Amino acid sequence: MDAIRRALLPTEEAQALFELTEELGREELAPRAAAAEAAAEFPRDVFRLIGRSGLLGLPYDEEYGGGSQPYAVYLQVVEELARHWLAVGLGVSVHTLSCHALAEYGTDKQRKYWLPDMIGGEQLGAYCLSEPEHGSDAANLTTRAAADGDEYVIDGTKAWITHGGQADFYTVLARTGEPGARGISAFLVDSAAAGLSAAEPEHKMGMRSSTTSQMVFEGVRVPAERQIGELGQGFEIAMRALDCGRLGIAACAVGVAQAALDTATAYAKQREQFGKPIIRHEAVGFLLADMAARTEVGRAAYLAAARLRDLGLPFARQAAIAKLHCTDAAMQTTIDAVQVLGGAGYTTDFPVERYLREAKVLQIVEGTNQIQRRVIAKALERG
Repeated sequence: MDAIRRALLPTEEAQALFELTEELGREELAPRAAAAEAAAEFPRDVFRLIGRSGLLGLPYDEEYGGGSQPYAVYLQVVEELARHWLAVGLGVSVHTLSCHALAEYGTDKQRKYWLPDMIGGEQLGAYCLSEPEHGSDAANLTTRAAADGDEYVIDGTKAWITHGGQADFYTVLARTGEPGARGISAFLVDSAAAGLSAAEPEHKMGMRSSTTSQMVFEGVRVPAERQIGELGQGFEIAMRALDCGRLGIAACAVGVAQAALDTATAYAKQREQFGKPIIRHEAVGFLLADMAARTEVGRAAYLAAARLRDLGLPFARQAAIAKLHCTDAAMQTTIDAVQVLGGAGYTTDFPVERYLREAKVLQIVEGTNQIQRRVIAKALERG
């Protein structure tokens, strides 16, 4: 992190968090990222290390073992992790999303019983909303949770689940009532529950070290005490969580863009053509300038939305704007980074081709960018 950004952090504690995150990124993440991506190796040990370092529960209350950090601080930690290894930064964002329902809608008893273990560092979470036929159309999901005495029995299939088969717990949205948004409820499901299984991981063009799979629920029995929030409140819980999750994806996108910019700038300073470093040629220098502008504007966008959240103000529209801008910016910036490196950028000798492949998924997850435009347009219509 540059000196200006460090100086803008609100507290000495936040500055110490960033120093720790930078050290972990430099010493533990960056040296392993390329090989793990090539081998599609899930870095479970890395998440344990990050958890033991106190970075898996940053926005949640100290009372439950969290960091009690503002979202604006937490997101910059996510960005820094993603700058070194996107799968890890995004994994922290997904884990935080998975804890959101319990942290914000659970009873005091539920939070005291489950939340400390979930954010304490040893466990990793996953978020089960999307389905094979109902990705962005979450209000019409078909996975069902049927009441049976003091339990619910869950049947159905969830799709595109980050950490699927690797997580220790799953926050699951399932239908408990009438069709539509008002018939959905939220549940906290243990990974060891009988009848819960993961399908073969998806074979992806990028972020291969992050396991993504379908989760199959076949008569999974969940105690009624693991139902989170009010019955039928699940869709509201999911949408509130996604507003926060979109900021996590925006921060990840800025991290990838920053990594691409750093690599391209370093290359342009040392690569000479026509008697001078290529950064001095306007064709290259202007590309880098646009990359820098997009990246810094993206960071400002997600931080502005995060500060609204920290103040308890509405931030859904700003979160959608941040997710839209940051992920589109990351896509273009990684394309431009490959262009700056030329033929070298198209090889695996440099990481920019990996950044380009990774950036694409950020325009899709947590609601495609077409969905973000729909969210923004509806907010403008409401005024």
